[in-house]
Amino acid sequence: MLIDHIDFTELYRQQMRLAQRTEKTPEHWDLRAEKMATRGDEPENSYLQQLLAKIDLHGAQTLFDMGCGPGTVALALADKLREVYGVDYSPGMLAVAARRAQERAIKNVHWVKRAWEDPWDDLPQCDIAVASRSTLVADIRQAMVRLNRMARLRVYTTHMASSSFVPPSILRALGREVAELPDYIYALNVLYQMGIQARVDFIRGQCEYRLDTSTFELFEENMRWHLGGLDDDERQRLYRWYQRYDASALAPARRDWALIYWDSVPEERLR
Repeated sequence: MLIDHIDFTELYRQQMRLAQRTEKTPEHWDLRAEKMATRGDEPENSYLQQLLAKIDLHGAQTLFDMGCGPGTVALALADKLREVYGVDYSPGMLAVAARRAQERAIKNVHWVKRAWEDPWDDLPQCDIAVASRSTLVADIRQAMVRLNRMARLRVYTTHMASSSFVPPSILRALGREVAELPDYIYALNVLYQMGIQARVDFIRGQCEYRLDTSTFELFEENMRWHLGGLDDDERQRLYRWYQRYDASALAPARRDWALIYWDSVPEERLR
């Protein structure tokens, strides 16, 4: 079989199904908005610094930030651009982002409530499009097509370099099959099949969002959030695991992300 005969978009969907990935509601993210805003602003946030260093703003005046969360990237770049659009489907995230912009007297950022799957026809095309750690979507090809369409100049996306947020040892303890989420290689191959010659780099650094395992209740809350819930049997299994092992060693010391970026391609040239 030749590579051009492989449907990477469908393989991505299959991998998502195997991983039993549950779509998190806006309410899930609403509850995390304040914590994500605080951690995103920490001086040791090497992820943000490495990402910003890679984004080429030459000739750009506008930015489209999809999955903007509490506005970390949008606010960091606002003083270098004329207009910035921060887009997210979580009202809580957008409220925190708007408050942070007001606190910093930043007035050129527009916050828009919108999901990846919603219509984008009324959103303005910008010079640069960014999707930072927000690309674990249901349809990876549609997401890449949409981002390419929103950008006049360049697109920057970051994706998981590893394929799991939950250690396999915990999944096995819960009696769940260890199935990995699709990592960056799917997006790269989808772009290749679209006719886009994307570049790849890696953002390496400390893991910002360490699991709070100081009590079983906090540990369980984190697992419920990552896994989309636990039934009674799984909760008991998790408790037994917690009693036997050092949960404080769970969160990886570092987490790497793949940065995939490209010059925007006219839609008529896409395959």
